[in-house]
This record gives sequence, structure tokens and C-alpha cells, in this order.
Amino acid sequence: MTHDPTSDEIWSRAEIESPCVKLCVVHPETRLCAGCHRSIDEISAWSRMSPEARRAVMAELPARAAVAPARKGGRAARLKDRGRD
Repeated sequence: MTHDPTSDEIWSRAEIESPCVKLCVVHPETRLCAGCHRSIDEISAWSRMSPEARRAVMAELPARAAVAPARKGGRAARLKDRGRD
């Protein structure tokens, strides 16, 4: 059996999964991750949180996502705005 080092299987555990979508950008005003909508404190404490605490955070994420500011497109959008496709 071969192991793929790029696979996410290495991170899987028998516990509630992380909401991380690997788009780790913290919004400067809300201080929430644009990808998973967790706070920096929640992200850093995730591995030490109880399953109940993780479920509580997970339950809040849909509401946070609904009010999250839209991403502006980053560098590609800035270049397009300047007419440099």
C-alpha cells in the first residue's frame, strides 16, 4: 500500500472534522477567516477543543457566512480594474 503525502487522509481523525477549506485569509475588520469563518482564537484552539465546543462553533458558522463581506477578487481583480488582464 502506498501513501500519498498530498492526501488529506493524514489529517483525518475520528472526531468532528475541521471546517477549514484551505482558504486561510483573515478579514481585517471582522477578524474571521474568509474560508471557514472561524476566529483566529477558534482556529488556534481547534485541536484542543472538546467535541461539544467544536459543534457549538460549527453551528454558528452558517450565520457568520451569511453576513461575511464578499471577497473582492484579490490581485487578479486589482489588475483587471487597472486594465491589465
